Amino acid sequence: MGGDSSGRLHAFRSLAGNRTLVRILAGYALFDLTEYSAWIAILVYAYSHGGATVAGLVAVAQLVPAAVLAPLTAAVADRRSPVVLLAGGYLVQAAGMAAAAAAVFAGVPVAAYASAVIACVAQTTTRPAQSVLVPSVAATADQLTAVNVVVTWLESAGLVTSGLLAGILISLAGVGSVLVVCAGLGVVAMLLAAGLRLTLAPPREDPPAVLADVAEGLRLAVRQPRLRVMLALLTAAAVVAGALDLLFVILAVGVLGRSQAWVGYFNSAYGVGAVLAATVSVILVGRRLGTPILGAALLVSAVIAVLGFGIGLAGSVALLAVAGAASTLLDVALRTLLQRSVPPQLMGRVFGVLEGLTMAGYALGALLVPLLVHLGGNPLALFGAAVVLPLAAAICGRALFTLDAGAPVPVVEIALLRSLPMFAELPAPATEGLAAALAPVHLSAGTVLIRQGDPGDAYYAVAAGELDALQDGHFLGRCGRGEGVGEIALLRAIPRTATVIAHTAATVYRLNREPFLTAVLGHAATQRLADRIAETRQPTSAAPGNGDTQRTTAPEPG
Repeated sequence: MGGDSSGRLHAFRSLAGNRTLVRILAGYALFDLTEYSAWIAILVYAYSHGGATVAGLVAVAQLVPAAVLAPLTAAVADRRSPVVLLAGGYLVQAAGMAAAAAAVFAGVPVAAYASAVIACVAQTTTRPAQSVLVPSVAATADQLTAVNVVVTWLESAGLVTSGLLAGILISLAGVGSVLVVCAGLGVVAMLLAAGLRLTLAPPREDPPAVLADVAEGLRLAVRQPRLRVMLALLTAAAVVAGALDLLFVILAVGVLGRSQAWVGYFNSAYGVGAVLAATVSVILVGRRLGTPILGAALLVSAVIAVLGFGIGLAGSVALLAVAGAASTLLDVALRTLLQRSVPPQLMGRVFGVLEGLTMAGYALGALLVPLLVHLGGNPLALFGAAVVLPLAAAICGRALFTLDAGAPVPVVEIALLRSLPMFAELPAPATEGLAAALAPVHLSAGTVLIRQGDPGDAYYAVAAGELDALQDGHFLGRCGRGEGVGEIALLRAIPRTATVIAHTAATVYRLNREPFLTAVLGHAATQRLADRIAETRQPTSAAPGNGDTQRTTAPEPG
């Protein structure tokens, strides 16, 4: 998997030529914009009609059904047509937003809230459906990695632009106009998805296995103290995030006395900080994380507490950007430490539990704010939210640093992955999780690593030495550090098409099939579709350099 920056740039440029991917990404960009904008609008509307209490209850009413139904929609994406699920989800979202807009203009708050709940539940279909679709239409694994990077950019940009959109529309034409625009954009996203013409493989996953994995994840969380610590801290962070959605409204309208439009602008300021932090979060890779976690948690809490004093508009905007940056670094550091602490084969189950706890934390934060407002007004709500993370740190702090000190940091493996273009663009937590799954294999000269005709069960990254690839006895090429072998057999689900022998003494790192496909394709359930990624590649019998994923290895020794 070697190569250089020009290869990665080519992967990004190639996205423009893949019209199906462009349609999917365009629809997702609209989804990001409408998801956040509609959320801001409905909270502003609820706050204007019933204060923090009603706004909190409306937030919970949207979050709880979405949390319950999210695993079911993900299962539907795996077992039914993801195109229908994606287009249908966009349509229901648009209908829910349109109905909410009509209810706002008609002055029927309950109907507006109920419609918002429908739209929020429908939003749970988008990411699962997209995670199944994208691998089936990407032409190469590098192109797929480029798509994942673009999706991350879109999500970060969505935090900023949605706040600006909501703020401008509210100031010009009120809350209802935000929902109308979101409904219209949702229709465009639906049309983009409905125009996809794909033939997808029939599902093969055993449904009971999904429930078994969820149950096993819960048992792990209960039995293992280190998991309880990490999940508790991540849940506390989710509580603060859920509270912030309402605190933006309280800060803008209740504390600073600004118009409702400033709720959107405050969200944008927070998003700017998050985007900046996401850019620099790579500094956390390979480092001890106890101190960054504690520092980011205390910084978030300090900012929220200071905002309670009403420091003025400019100061609030600046501090919200700081809070966005600190919150993002906290989330990245916590998830990275969790990945360091969990065996790779259990990662999916644990993160399934985490998603459920995250949604519960959002709901709890949305309930906490109105309760504190009722007890002591807006300042208590801000100070109360500021206490959550320090309290969690006080309870879990010693265990956190013990866990951080004991969790291995796979520095060598991380560096190796960074040298492979296929994995170079992965975010920091994903890189560390993948590095933890690598196992070293030492080879003496002449040792056969891969034998032509054998089943493809692993990918190998070359750390030292040189390997030769032969097909039917004919020499194909030689590869060394920064290159890898074995990907095509995994992507195409076919036997090894070549033999790989150590030319010199060598060290390679083995990555088993499942974590490899999860990292490259972004979703474990798409393994059955992954062989389509390789269909456009040249035959393995081509000249050296033309038979693998890229000119990064010898022609497919897999």
